[in-house]
Amino acid sequence: MLAAEREAFDRDGAVVLRGLFTDWMEALREGVEYNATHPGPSFRNYTPEKTSGRFFGDYCNWQRIEPFRDFVEHSTAASVAQALMGSQRARIFHEHVLVKEAGAAKLTPWHHDEPYYCVSANQAVSLWIPLDPVPRETCVEFVAGSHKWGKLFRPRKFSGVAYDHKSERLEELPDIDANRGDYQILGWNLEPGDAIAFNFHTVHGAPGNLAGQQSRRVVSFRWLGDGARFVDRGGETSPPYPELMSRYKHGDPQPEIEFPFIV
Repeated sequence: MLAAEREAFDRDGAVVLRGLFTDWMEALREGVEYNATHPGPSFRNYTPEKTSGRFFGDYCNWQRIEPFRDFVEHSTAASVAQALMGSQRARIFHEHVLVKEAGAAKLTPWHHDEPYYCVSANQAVSLWIPLDPVPRETCVEFVAGSHKWGKLFRPRKFSGVAYDHKSERLEELPDIDANRGDYQILGWNLEPGDAIAFNFHTVHGAPGNLAGQQSRRVVSFRWLGDGARFVDRGGETSPPYPELMSRYKHGDPQPEIEFPFIV
């Protein structure tokens, strides 16, 4: 299953998956609409000054938003993640809604995800699932092979403020935009039902949504394979999960009650 896609995922750290989730588009759109009108405690409006052309996001709501829960528990996503990771099992970490309305000029800065998280895993994958057509010029982009650099880059909030992680050796991310010719940068034209799978260590970023009148609604589902461990980053994480800090020690197995195995 997905042999060619797994080869590309292992090589590049990101791969496009065509048409795997077409049957789930309406359900996921319903989930995003519900999320927008019933935001969770982690809801963020990244463009508070705007009434249109907004960029907003939310996460960790899959257990309370029925279409998201149904997708996690009953779609092929867990099996797809398991196949790409080459793991014995796959467990859900969290979902992440990101919406850039038409005209939203705000960029998603270059970053990679693991330093933001309270988890470390050799087997991990995000499934970035657009609910609207995404032309190449507004698609999230990936630096091919960056998951093999063996580095952790300092995480920053989308406001540009760095997280204060005292317990880790973190490097500053290279200036990708000023040296694009030095990298193989991946991106695709996407249709609803497609997805991009990428490693938690793969450097990525996204332009604003200035093309046409179409919003760019995305739900990412993040998955863990075998041997995931809880990590104390020495400061705030995203998602924050403050309740875990008093219950688990650095290096403990990632708790199953909060992050259940699906397959």
